[in-house]
Amino acid sequence: MTQIVHTEGESNTSAARRDWLKKSIGPKSAPLLQRDSDAFLHQSLSSPCVSTIARAEGIWIEDMDGRRFMDFHGNSVHHIGYGHPRLKAAIAAQMDALPFAPRRFTNEPAVALAEKLAEIAPGDLGKTLFTTGGSDANEVALKIARAATGRFKTVSFWDAFHGAGMGAASVGGEATFRSHIAGPLMPGAEHVAPFACYRCPYNHAGPDVCGLACAKMVDYVLEREGDVAAVIAEPMRAVPYVPPPGFWKAVRESCDRHGALLIFDEIPTGLGKTGRMFAFEHDEVIPDIVTMGKALGGGILPIAACIARRDLDVCGDFAIGHYTHEKNPVTARAALTTIEIIEDENLVARSAELGDYAMNLLRDRLDGCPIVGDIRGRGLMFGVEIVQDRAAKTQGNAMAEGIYYACLDAGLSFKISQGCVLTLSPPLTIARGDLDRALDIVVSAVLAAASQR
Repeated sequence: MTQIVHTEGESNTSAARRDWLKKSIGPKSAPLLQRDSDAFLHQSLSSPCVSTIARAEGIWIEDMDGRRFMDFHGNSVHHIGYGHPRLKAAIAAQMDALPFAPRRFTNEPAVALAEKLAEIAPGDLGKTLFTTGGSDANEVALKIARAATGRFKTVSFWDAFHGAGMGAASVGGEATFRSHIAGPLMPGAEHVAPFACYRCPYNHAGPDVCGLACAKMVDYVLEREGDVAAVIAEPMRAVPYVPPPGFWKAVRESCDRHGALLIFDEIPTGLGKTGRMFAFEHDEVIPDIVTMGKALGGGILPIAACIARRDLDVCGDFAIGHYTHEKNPVTARAALTTIEIIEDENLVARSAELGDYAMNLLRDRLDGCPIVGDIRGRGLMFGVEIVQDRAAKTQGNAMAEGIYYACLDAGLSFKISQGCVLTLSPPLTIARGDLDRALDIVVSAVLAAASQR
């Protein structure tokens, strides 16, 4: 087998990963993995790859050696599964009819998509700008907030992820995207501790105490700074963490009181993943700006959107995006068709139903397991936290990694968040039988790891 070269000190080259690559990569996949290692710049979270992909369809990905995996990660793009026939047909037809439009000209698919987003977004969220990725959508949102308020400061959360651009990384709080950037990031980016119910000392104190305890940190910074343009946050953290009851209502009130806008980053959670079209709908709060991406292109094409209140259309005299593919008719058609598929196939309600089923099953079958600290989520974005000690709540990173590779061996792919959370995010189209099979794999791997402690 071709040897896969790893850079000295490179992230993600743990012993468990190296062992898995040695024993599991087939003769057809190995040469491509070597070429990938030679051709691409290396970075944490994507180097080295764990395998190849030769085919993706529905919930399945398949490598060059014919190994198939249920994909419960998918970079959050595969809400409608891979290669949905209706989406592929719509994209092909659009390429024949109009493959591109310079941004100085408008076109029917782009306008129809903007109108559709205004239709599905609650409140007065009705003005849109398209970008090619979620990081750029968040950059646009930050520019609008600065223009509308005349301020430049932001409040966001440690551990949050809002993209890899300099502005998005500045308001983000993940060390991976901040710690090795030489020099200062964007000024005025204030951070507070994230809501994290499982580890919070107030998590058994009742919803009124719990929600306000976290929200008061945001209010404190808004009051002390006095000139914050916006609070930007994930309404439900994709690690996953569900906000405590009343949290976002309190933050919304603080923003209104101190003149700051509220920006919600729905890039991984929007379009039904949590059992509502938008995750913030669970909390009965409407932001001033919402960003979307990932699944908006149906798992085929890259497109994201920044949707703002109509009265925030205040940037007409200068450019805040000006992207080459700002009104690309093909990506717009892909996004419009994706939303129509989600609506026509009732996938939002399906996500809520299957998510409740999955979490109840996991809680039942893993009840009392000594290495399971928490099972949490909403809809079809849920996770199992692996701990060394339930009482001390110490993270079980090594055990989580071992569980991950055991699941990968059994044909299930997902990601690990925060070092120890098995984060499961299947397509909204998944069949109940496939969901049961995946959950069986997870439960078996967790129980096996617990028995080997």
